[in-house]
Amino acid sequence: MAFVKDMLRMWAHSWKRFISIAMITLLGVAVLTGIYAGCRDAFRSTDRFFDAQGLHDVQVLSTAGLSNGDIAALRKVNGVAKVQAERSQEVTFDLDGRKSATMQEIGTNGIDQPYLQEGRMPKKAGEIAVTRKFIRDSGKRIGSRLTVTPESASSDTSDTNDTNGADGTNETNGTDEAPSFPTKLTIVGVVLDPQNLSNPDGYSAMTSFRSTATTDYTFFAPSDGVTGTLYTSATLLVKGTAAESTFDESYENTVKQVTDRIDGTVKTDRQKARRQELLDAGNKKIVDARAEADKKFADAQSQIDANRQQFNQQVDQIVSMQAGAAAAGAAANGTNAGAAAAAGATTPQLDETTRETMRETIIAASPELTQAKQQLDQAQSQLNEQKASTEQTLKTKENELKTSIPQVRWYVQDRQSLGGFSALKSDLDSIQSLGNAFPIVFLLVAVMMSLTAMARMVEEDRSLIGTYVGLGYGRLAVASRYLLFALLACLIGGGLGLIAGFLGIPAFLLVVLQGMYVMPGLRLEYDWLYGSLGIALFVVGVLAATIYACVQEMRQTPAALMRPKAPRAGSRILLERIRPVWNRIGFLGKVTARNIFRFKSRLIMTVGGVAGCTALIVCGLAINDTVADLGIKQYRDIYQYDLMVVSDDSDASAMRTKVASDGRVTSSLDVRIESGDLTVAGSGDGDSGKAGSSGSESIQLVAVPEKHLSDLGEMVTLQPVSSGILGTSGVGKTGSLKLDDDGVIVAQSAASALGVKAGSKVRLTNGDGVQATAKVGAVNRNLIGSDVYVSETYYAKLFDSKDAKNTKNSKSSEDSEALTWNAMLAKLSGSDASQTDYAESLEEDSSVMKAVSCAHMADSFKFDLMGAVVALIVALAGGLALVVLFTLANTNVSERVREMATLKVLGFFDREVHHYVNREMMILTVMGVILGLPLGRLVGGMLTMALNMPSLYFEVEVKPLSYVIAAVATMAFALLVQLFVNPVLDRIDPISSLKSVE
Repeated sequence: MAFVKDMLRMWAHSWKRFISIAMITLLGVAVLTGIYAGCRDAFRSTDRFFDAQGLHDVQVLSTAGLSNGDIAALRKVNGVAKVQAERSQEVTFDLDGRKSATMQEIGTNGIDQPYLQEGRMPKKAGEIAVTRKFIRDSGKRIGSRLTVTPESASSDTSDTNDTNGADGTNETNGTDEAPSFPTKLTIVGVVLDPQNLSNPDGYSAMTSFRSTATTDYTFFAPSDGVTGTLYTSATLLVKGTAAESTFDESYENTVKQVTDRIDGTVKTDRQKARRQELLDAGNKKIVDARAEADKKFADAQSQIDANRQQFNQQVDQIVSMQAGAAAAGAAANGTNAGAAAAAGATTPQLDETTRETMRETIIAASPELTQAKQQLDQAQSQLNEQKASTEQTLKTKENELKTSIPQVRWYVQDRQSLGGFSALKSDLDSIQSLGNAFPIVFLLVAVMMSLTAMARMVEEDRSLIGTYVGLGYGRLAVASRYLLFALLACLIGGGLGLIAGFLGIPAFLLVVLQGMYVMPGLRLEYDWLYGSLGIALFVVGVLAATIYACVQEMRQTPAALMRPKAPRAGSRILLERIRPVWNRIGFLGKVTARNIFRFKSRLIMTVGGVAGCTALIVCGLAINDTVADLGIKQYRDIYQYDLMVVSDDSDASAMRTKVASDGRVTSSLDVRIESGDLTVAGSGDGDSGKAGSSGSESIQLVAVPEKHLSDLGEMVTLQPVSSGILGTSGVGKTGSLKLDDDGVIVAQSAASALGVKAGSKVRLTNGDGVQATAKVGAVNRNLIGSDVYVSETYYAKLFDSKDAKNTKNSKSSEDSEALTWNAMLAKLSGSDASQTDYAESLEEDSSVMKAVSCAHMADSFKFDLMGAVVALIVALAGGLALVVLFTLANTNVSERVREMATLKVLGFFDREVHHYVNREMMILTVMGVILGLPLGRLVGGMLTMALNMPSLYFEVEVKPLSYVIAAVATMAFALLVQLFVNPVLDRIDPISSLKSVE
């Protein structure tokens, strides 16, 4: 019992050490669990929302639309739980300029159901539900009316920008009709599109660098009033995915099995079948057209024949009358009256030649008959010409049918292709990667501080330990005094850390997340396993340090433990050997120098602890500086052009004419821009970047005219980059990189994410979905977006030959045509504001699909979520620095109580004692800061490996001000600690402190 009382008394006496260990554990557990819990809560709530709304696992698109046969084939795929055929149509309307929207049919099979936020769901024809973004931009409300106009290209049946296939569908398919929606609309509800969770009312509305929307808004309409048997897409739910988290690898593997089955046989078979359907429909239209034409021609011929017969009857009647009259006259001149009577009673018989001669004579003599005959002959001639022309046209259509209908292509996509989904996932993954990296530093600092505190605690009790061991107490029982002390401190600190980690930090992160995304049903959850393991990790580390301190002391005999520990032997330090310096240092300065370098363990612990905390602060500020400069570096340094304008292929010429006529352009470069993919398949042979690397990245494929390859360097800064150690990269000389016909230039943001380097082989997919294997000629410095530059010649070599191989036909005349330059990179005159206004005015032009101002992008680029996490990390690192300095300062004082008492006996005033002790701590702190600043930069350089986000490369930069802030913050914490240490120095009693322990 006495042993327990003494242990509790010892614990109460060491309350400062207890608080230090508890605080370090609290901060470490909070960092370890907080960021993880915040991301996990967001992941789980989003996954529940996706399951509730039936967000599709797989989406199938086709360049020729989908028929009922396609839908039936998809239902038969093994692993498919549900299939929903969807119809949509792009429309335009006037809202402060021309705006576009997608009319989307609300599915009846429970897939991709919009989430009702206000009002009610539409049920009747003409009723729609809109997103909150539309309500905010338009100022309309529930009950407002809207009139839309179907786009001229509304026959497009996919989001793949392959308008040729869609147009061909409507021209040749006589059985399937494109979707058509009502145009007089009434708003009855406000909904959230499960495919895009971006918060239109939050600060993320300005962050548009990852926007993938092809239209401005989405309107949701019921099936009532929607016509058309051709489907825009098919959405699928996969069996078993509802029980898995959509963000886990197991979910991706389950979905991939189904997409592989679709890609394997169903896709190929249905592409061929669908094209054959189009061919059959085209042939049927030709056959029907021929039959209809033949019927019309037969009717016309019958009419002409009837008119000619009537005409001939009239002429024959006149011929008969004239022949009869002639015969009667001849008989009257005869002598026999009976003969005359007989001649008048019968018409004389005329031979054919005589009759034909009389017909021509009669027609020629009558203007009316002549005109009638000419009209009949002209009608017959026109009919014959029409027959010949129609037959020729139909024969031409038959010959052109196969070439006019392109190969049908299917696009099988999963949730990763949804811009809103991939943006949310990449944001959370990046934050979670930071949450996995920073706790390591906290753990190391916690172990170091625990070792320092517990070693001093055990050393103070060495005589008591010797007494207990001499009285027969086991060494384990004696060590349990300190082990239980450390364990209790860890458990209390860890428990408080779990509260902060699963409630405080997640609540903060989720507030920031909800400013970027709408996540219905968001709630905080506790993970017992992860929380327990988080505390256990720090418990093991701190107990290991405590055990080491106990073992170091208890290996001695009880008699040696009960004697005072011999003072550390004096020794010369290196500075003493530098006489010119040493001789100019005062007495107290020499004492300070000896104390700093003689106690090496204290030197290492203090400098290491301060350096670690300073490095954390620098690292956090480095993330902030890096993110803050991303937009400026990309849109002002890398992109030298001021404006990028993109149009449809059919409007490319009009777009260039429009921009040229405005007179704002000082120089320009025509290019072709397509949305595509860059894929690296794991190989292990080194040809695909890193051995075993794999992955896919959405890219912007930029084809440059062959005659203007050298002009690309004037619009985009071309700098080759090479991978370095620890995630760093080396940047080559500006202008040393040239685009040629031997390979493509890949953006650094995509190359870093996929492990691609110069000489690698990658698989490119162009805007038409055609794939080709390309060689990477170089990797170009690029921070935002994933651009891939390719020459006109190399583009044709890659995709034309591949298309010919796929179609198994010779290259058609259409394939051999030159590329359509559908985009322009231009440098503008005027200020940044005027350039932004000009880009906005261009978007209102009907020939312009998209106009982007680099000045606007540089000013508006934000990454709010990362900034919030940086602020959190810097705050926690500052708290850790404060606890570390407090622990080290108190340990330093407790170790040197007799020394401080001696100084007081010698006549030192309190202020002089303060200066004597604090000067050592300040020097050690400065040393730690000097070491921590470059260490923080080194750790910051490793962030490029942790923050591996789509379309972003973090080129780490630390501004001088950040170094100053980190150094000043650490020194400020050291000065703050002095305010707590000075009263302890004042309370040292020289008499009791200098008593002999014997």
